[in-house]
Amino acid sequence: MEPNRSLTRIEDLGLLAVVRGKSRAAALDVVGALVEGGVLGIEITFTTPEAPQVIQDLHEEYGDHILLGAGTVTTREQVEQAVEAGSTFLVSPGCDPKLLPAMLETGLLVLPGVLTPSEVMLARRIGVPALKLFPGSSGGPPYLKALRGPFPDIAFVPTGGVSVENIADWFAVGALAVGAGGALAPPSLEGRDRGEVVENARRFTEAVRESRVR
Repeated sequence: MEPNRSLTRIEDLGLLAVVRGKSRAAALDVVGALVEGGVLGIEITFTTPEAPQVIQDLHEEYGDHILLGAGTVTTREQVEQAVEAGSTFLVSPGCDPKLLPAMLETGLLVLPGVLTPSEVMLARRIGVPALKLFPGSSGGPPYLKALRGPFPDIAFVPTGGVSVENIADWFAVGALAVGAGGALAPPSLEGRDRGEVVENARRFTEAVRESRVR
């Protein structure tokens, strides 16, 4: 999928679930519950065991029904594996000037992690139109509001510290979308009520929807 189309879909969905699965099977179970709850933006991190296989499994099962990407991408090898597995976007926790060009060469949407103005300027100079603000919990919505002052043309996707309770605050200060990890996507369904995970996913999607109609 072309980067602009992926970015548009992320904006439309408003929410990416950051899945750090305990195992390949656990990650698939979690994603199944999330999709049932209406969460269709899925990021499988490379901290998940057999992450490329998980991405491939999900690509084969859901196809274009979900927007599927790879997260915690930190090496060129992972970039190649993510592309081969069927990722439509790539997310990195930081802004590595040596890795970013390799990510961009894939032709996929790239969301490098940034926190400081200097990192935003570096990413923009390399040619990245959208950024992951990470960890969002460091400064919260007030920090994103301040950051968008000098960078009003940059699309930010805050990740880390996003919850049902503060989603509206993130959108109020101009977030394009939000990424939610543990508060939305547990590492496994082991010892959990699957129905509760599904219902929590519904609460997240509803919070995003309500935040955009205010």
